[in-house]
Amino acid sequence: MTDHEASAMEVERRHWKPQECSGGEREVAVEEEEDPFLQFIEYAKSVLSPDGNGSGDDPKGPSWRWIASRILKTCIAYSSGVTSAILLSDLFQAQFLSYLLPLITISQLFGGQFPIVVQAWNELNKSGAPKKQSECIFQLKKKHKRAKLPSTVTIDSIYEKKFLSLNSVIEAVIIDTYILPGTNIYMLHLGDFWSSNTIDLYLHRRFYSLADQKNGILKKGREVFLTGCRLRTATGGSGHARLLPTEYLVILLDEDQNDDAMLLLAQFCEDNFSAISLSDVNRGVSYSLRGGIKSITSLEVQGKYGSLQRKQIDLVDHEGVSSKFLLWGEQVLLANLFSVGSTLALDRPFISSSTDCAVETSQECCLEYGTATQLYLVPFVQNEEQVSLALTQNHNKGPKLSRALDPSQGLVVSQVFLPCDSQGSIDFSDYPFRSFVVDLREKMTGISLYGIVSDITSTQEPVLSVKIQDVTGAVWARLHFARSWSLGRLGLGHTIYISGLMCSVGTGKSLELRWVENDVGASFINISCLPALLNSSCLHKLSCLSDLSAEPTGTRVCRVWLDQIEHCHVTVRLSHTSCGYFLDDGSSEDLKCNFCQRKCNAELAQNFHLKITLADESGKLFAWCTGQTAVELLQITPDEFCELPEHEEVLISPLTIFHFMDLTYQEEQIMYPSSLEHETFKVALVSCRKKVEGLVDQDHDTIAWEITRAMKCE
Repeated sequence: MTDHEASAMEVERRHWKPQECSGGEREVAVEEEEDPFLQFIEYAKSVLSPDGNGSGDDPKGPSWRWIASRILKTCIAYSSGVTSAILLSDLFQAQFLSYLLPLITISQLFGGQFPIVVQAWNELNKSGAPKKQSECIFQLKKKHKRAKLPSTVTIDSIYEKKFLSLNSVIEAVIIDTYILPGTNIYMLHLGDFWSSNTIDLYLHRRFYSLADQKNGILKKGREVFLTGCRLRTATGGSGHARLLPTEYLVILLDEDQNDDAMLLLAQFCEDNFSAISLSDVNRGVSYSLRGGIKSITSLEVQGKYGSLQRKQIDLVDHEGVSSKFLLWGEQVLLANLFSVGSTLALDRPFISSSTDCAVETSQECCLEYGTATQLYLVPFVQNEEQVSLALTQNHNKGPKLSRALDPSQGLVVSQVFLPCDSQGSIDFSDYPFRSFVVDLREKMTGISLYGIVSDITSTQEPVLSVKIQDVTGAVWARLHFARSWSLGRLGLGHTIYISGLMCSVGTGKSLELRWVENDVGASFINISCLPALLNSSCLHKLSCLSDLSAEPTGTRVCRVWLDQIEHCHVTVRLSHTSCGYFLDDGSSEDLKCNFCQRKCNAELAQNFHLKITLADESGKLFAWCTGQTAVELLQITPDEFCELPEHEEVLISPLTIFHFMDLTYQEEQIMYPSSLEHETFKVALVSCRKKVEGLVDQDHDTIAWEITRAMKCE
């Protein structure tokens, strides 16, 4: 430690005395209960409550995860700051059409949300489409229980956007089958469960045998999944938008319907995967096979003429024998129509040798989507499982906790129903309350956690482990990135929100959390570094430096000035732009980031490493920062700082410039920080006192505070 650092820390010791804590966990609990971000989520949940009584404990309202994610999404969109009105307006508009419109009350209409109601109502009615759905859709809708596929679009949205991407899915119901007058072209008149509009599809000729007026299966009331569709927009004043033919159509079957059950029994139960013979296939024998979908995986195959996309669908038949159904090139679009747990029936699949397909399997052959193949699907209907709510739903809420324990005090919510997949994993995406670490159990998916980073462990790229701590405990989560680290700077003490976590029991019978960047619903947001944080008074409250606890209890916002500038330390060093961490000494030809374990020769930038004393009326503390935060405090960029005149020549080798720029600043560079003394800033502070071997820069080991955001006060 240098003399300047020791002097500055002594100033901090004399002038800043943290509040006494009677108990570590209790102090953390109090800090979190007063967290303005959490308080605003509870307030928003009470406002959005469908019963209109302001109860934030109603499980029928939007989930805690949905509200938190939507607030943070808005904060990212409005980087200059948000107000409570902006956030509530966005929440109302996002939730209105799907949930609030049928439940809106008179008090909400005339209680301040009238413009939002009018806007949503106009949005719903602007298409001018017929308001009554077909009777066959209405009847099917009564027993419709399956979840929407991830890429599903509605017919109404097709008309509104006048655009349809190839990978979009249409979950349609056939309202009518007819032949275009004067031609032999079959047309399907389609609707869906969510739209008042309908649309016509030119049927691909490979399905004509199934559209026969007498014996065809493609008739009124039949559900189909489509993808790979192209839209033919209306021409002139009288034309209608239509869907051009697509080969990628799957027919849905319902085992509760006698005709469908008989079709499955008669056509798809005689053959099984173990009976397939390549010699019979070569003699022209065709098969009709059926199996449950166990997994869907992607693979890019490198060939002589470039790469080729492949999807592998693992199927298991009723005898427990497995087989692989392969999709190649544009055929991978078909995988958008499948879901794990569904049953896939293949009539006349193309059968090839597993050796020719370069697939490692115990079976000698693989199934493919051939020119004569017809696909039928019995979709997986997601079951629901009853989940008992832990007392952490009312964690540290004082009177609310008493009310939950005392039925006489009001409605007690003890159980909710959550969707459960074919493997028994329960999806907590729509869990009405916040999830805590202590609530985690085996076979939980869609988990969201809000807490602080208490540890980080580097593993092999692109995987990194982060320890997440909240008021109930801490848990390790393994983060799997699509290619490389993409979250920006992440450090100890930072407040984070992460969704899309999966929980399982590992080999040591301990809970393991896993997060995959590209999974549906997966997000990771560093709230401590959020640009909108300091300008959003509804999401923070100002603290005095004397109120801060040295324990890592989240992100605190303070109004401070720069003090003791003579103890300020400014260096400019090379850092990895993806993660913001500084580089250590090493060969200039093979620079590797110790934090994210990635070679970063082409991803380097000069960054400040600033150590400075902050002060307010209550005390002082010594803190460090880097990146844009240091730029805000110093009001100069690293490049501009390095260009300040030097009266003494400094000799620097090219290797030093490339690898580790740590200049000896002379004259104006040394004098520059003194011009900032007593400048006032609003800053976000986190406690980063814990050392993580090999990851946190040694210069930070003796400094307990990091400045994660800074904004100059006028």
